[in-house]
Amino acid sequence: MAATNDNGRGQARPGILDGVRVLDFTAMMSGPYATRLMADLGAEVVKIEPPEGDHIRTRPPRRDGRSTYFAQLNAGKKSLVLDLKHPAAIDVVRRLVPTADVLVENYRPGVMQRLGLDYAALAELNPRLVYASISGFGQTGSWSGRSAYAPVLHAASGYDIANLAYQDGLERPLKNGIFVADVLGGSLAFGAVQAALFRAARTGQGEQVDLSLMDAMLGLLVYESQEAQFPAERRRPLYQPTRASDGYVLIAPVSQNNFEALARATGHPEWTADPRFATIHAREHHWGELMALLDDWAGSRTADECEAAMHAGGVPCSRYCSVREAMQSPPVVERGVLQTIRDGSGPFQVTNPAFRFRHTQAQARDHVPELGEHGTALLRELGLDDARVAELQAAGALGRATT
Repeated sequence: MAATNDNGRGQARPGILDGVRVLDFTAMMSGPYATRLMADLGAEVVKIEPPEGDHIRTRPPRRDGRSTYFAQLNAGKKSLVLDLKHPAAIDVVRRLVPTADVLVENYRPGVMQRLGLDYAALAELNPRLVYASISGFGQTGSWSGRSAYAPVLHAASGYDIANLAYQDGLERPLKNGIFVADVLGGSLAFGAVQAALFRAARTGQGEQVDLSLMDAMLGLLVYESQEAQFPAERRRPLYQPTRASDGYVLIAPVSQNNFEALARATGHPEWTADPRFATIHAREHHWGELMALLDDWAGSRTADECEAAMHAGGVPCSRYCSVREAMQSPPVVERGVLQTIRDGSGPFQVTNPAFRFRHTQAQARDHVPELGEHGTALLRELGLDDARVAELQAAGALGRATT
């Protein structure tokens, strides 16, 4: 069941950020992820795009030339094309700033300042403005000017080497197509903006947010950053895939009670008295032997049978699912995690925010902007008449897509 727009009584629910305008100078993933969460909560997010559009517009998966990758990151936003190389386009931005509550950008540090659109300049136009910058290594420091995409941050932060240390028999860091840094950084930027909006509401004063993806990744490595300072005597045991007859399951007896329940569920209650496994400390020293016994038990059973046995005993467990399978799983369906939206090529599903509110709406909005779709309406709102819009168009300040 998809999430609904009402409160169960046929009444449309407001969004917590209804009435908030966000100027979105972001592209790729980290920034668009942050601003899409704002759109999910009702903010009017105006995506400022160059004439060629956000690069993600051309990235697969695509249907009929439209990218659903782009759509998931930008649903619910408006699109305004501005070529920021033109002074007239900068003037349009300066007209927009007094109407906005938030500005988010993820250019390389220094770009917005060269354009005259840095926080100091724009705070003079709008002292209540919350201005968030997302970058690889922060706005200051010797690394601030470096290009940084998620895989680079995974390497630089120690994340990849930490993950390698948990693998057996591997010497080369693992490839990873999942952009942890971008999603994590975008989520933290979203939270920081909300805190700054709260401050602006209380004091009337805006704030500048400097979000570093490097900082975010180090913050993710909670155990690892402590172990780097105070090395453990031995490598900590990890839960690992248990091989079933048709796949793998992850069994996680995190407590003594869990382990005793596992022993009963596998039909081996004697494990609880075995000196190798009787205590948490003993199991840490004989972890490989316990994992081998679990493989022996699971090898004659399907992954579903293993999972059912563990759940019946109250032991944390899951079979390894594909993303497609996870999207169809009961908790995802029952919570309305997936929302159906549409672009010009038809319907498809995107994820809703991971959080829910009782009284207000937090979900993907059913609109994916075409490049420059809202340009003319936004410019008219600023008081520019058709003749002036045509002049800007002819000068190239608006690219070719403003309607």
